[in-house]
Amino acid sequence: MIRIAIADDHKLFAKGIESLLEEEEDFSIKGIFLNGNDLVDFVTKKNVDIVITDMNMPGLDGVGVIKGVKNISTKIKVIVLSMYDDQHIYEKCIKSGASAYMLKDSDPNELIYTIREVFEGSYIADYRKVLNEIKNSKFPDYFSEKIKLSKREIQIIKKICDGGTNREIADQLALSQHTVETHRKKIHQKLGVSSVAELVSKAKEMRLD
Repeated sequence: MIRIAIADDHKLFAKGIESLLEEEEDFSIKGIFLNGNDLVDFVTKKNVDIVITDMNMPGLDGVGVIKGVKNISTKIKVIVLSMYDDQHIYEKCIKSGASAYMLKDSDPNELIYTIREVFEGSYIADYRKVLNEIKNSKFPDYFSEKIKLSKREIQIIKKICDGGTNREIADQLALSQHTVETHRKKIHQKLGVSSVAELVSKAKEMRLD
């Protein structure tokens, strides 16, 4: 089991990452923190394998988190998840002890692969990977779209992709039909689709089916 702690001052984004990672059976989210100080304090008391941190946070920033975590234990690996495709910031993070640096609009699956590779010690940090995330990502906005979805919404999307009707989905998930319809409206709004066909197509692109 890979034990993970997350620091990001945008609560919705942090909860979205948690929701995304909790789908993986070998990931265990131990804590979410809105600033670096609280995360570093947590790591002094609890065992974690991977820390995922934002760069811009009140109090202790990303570099401060990296240094603080490494002072506690060099065995804990740090992944920076940032909006800045800046080589100077990248180099500063890596020199401070970060194992990986990723952009927030990367493919969600890339984050999952990176966490496993960093945990296993097989990940090789290279700024060209950051550039490739910008140039080669087929799904540049899918990370931010996916983290907006709740676990229940993802469940319903999968049921829809399997051809389930509102009544069938309601029965399978022990919900009222009205609740399913409400979730579907929210899903359409969040993903910017207007029909079942568009939703199924979008889900396949986002690998949610």
